[in-house]
Amino acid sequence: MTTPKQRIFQAYTSANGGITKSSFLKAAALGGIFASAWIAYINLVPDAMRVNLSHVRTALSDDPFSIRYDNCIVGAGLSGSVIAENYARLLGQTSLIIEKRDHIGGNCFDYIDDDTGIRVSLYGAHLFHTKHERVWEYVQRFTDWVPYEHKVLGLVNGKYVPIPVTIDTVNALFDLNIQSTEEMDEWLKNEQIIPVDKDGNPREPENSEEVALMRVGQRLYDLIFKPYTKKQWDKYPAELGPEVLSRIPVRNNHDGRYFSDPHQALPKNGYTAIFEKMLSDPKITVLTSTDFFEVRDKLQCNRLYYTGPIDTYFADLGWPKLEYRSLSFERVVQKDTPGYFQPASVVNHPQAQNMDGEDVDFTRIVEYKHLLNQTSDHTIYFIERSTDEGDPYYPVPNQENQDLFQKYKEMAEKEEGVSFVGRLANYKYFNMDDAILNALELFDEDTAGMFGNTAEEASAVEPE
Repeated sequence: MTTPKQRIFQAYTSANGGITKSSFLKAAALGGIFASAWIAYINLVPDAMRVNLSHVRTALSDDPFSIRYDNCIVGAGLSGSVIAENYARLLGQTSLIIEKRDHIGGNCFDYIDDDTGIRVSLYGAHLFHTKHERVWEYVQRFTDWVPYEHKVLGLVNGKYVPIPVTIDTVNALFDLNIQSTEEMDEWLKNEQIIPVDKDGNPREPENSEEVALMRVGQRLYDLIFKPYTKKQWDKYPAELGPEVLSRIPVRNNHDGRYFSDPHQALPKNGYTAIFEKMLSDPKITVLTSTDFFEVRDKLQCNRLYYTGPIDTYFADLGWPKLEYRSLSFERVVQKDTPGYFQPASVVNHPQAQNMDGEDVDFTRIVEYKHLLNQTSDHTIYFIERSTDEGDPYYPVPNQENQDLFQKYKEMAEKEEGVSFVGRLANYKYFNMDDAILNALELFDEDTAGMFGNTAEEASAVEPE
């Protein structure tokens, strides 16, 4: 009589042309049946052979919907995985994670490219940085981290210049020789346009155009901020809330780092490996290639965590949809390139046209070979374009969308036994550390009183 893991192996090898049985069972031994099926799949199957996991699930004798779980979690990205991992480790509770995509890890998912041997991200570059000690301590549970301070260049008027704006950016674009912080402050002061009220008194900026003009003035706004924002959001800065461009720093020194957080690093073995370890506990079951809305009536859960778009959850109301921007990624492999295609891992292309007058419809190019000092005889880069079609990435922050979100939020607060967590459910852009902290704090809130001490203190306990 075959075991469930052996049945997974038989179905898996039948679909994929054969894989070493010992390798598969070693991976399958890491955790719960469904999670380990994915772990083996992602570690052992080349890119070109990947298929969804429906054939694996149908090979199992146990129906995952016949079991009652402490928690059902929609989404195997950061938010959902943090919730499941904490419930399993700290409270011994079971979780069923339902993931629409055919992989775990959400937008952090990465893999080794078959053509080049370079680790790349499927959904754009992810650079970890945080000022939150709790988050930094938490992520170190799952991998070793390599210190890395991210630097971005922008191709502006044919010149590669630091982004965000620094002394070097200004000197290069305007043929200046600013040397000190004081000189840079004086230059910025002469460029800046402060918003005023009807009486001529300074006031807070009301949109992203006013933010940019207040910080860098008209010339840098026209060269960098205005065209890039239009390409990224398909809206001009004046049409977006002030928070969009408020996130982008402006430096009065030579510091070319994109982030200034005390903790900046990349996972030594990539992000996918982190999720594999987070979800390896046998109390966590993962179903990939599964749409929550198609199976929700079959679920048996004490509590539901939803990490998807909040408007999709309430689609039956017939209300207008919230506005999101998506991304497309054009993959380019450049053979016989022991060096690099471009001078930095990320080069932004803010302008609508290049120096030859040709249209530039993409926002940036990411060359992953730069990250973690990877070596290869070839290189690979991805050309990113912002679009209206595709998976939702960025909530569009204007007043109309915020007003609509508040209506959805009011409905969410009335949903008994359901917690909405993450950027899509909160209609708010989160960096990775923000998403992790949001999930940890929600876990604290939902488990208050279950620990002798606080959930945060309990989370500091090392796993057995």
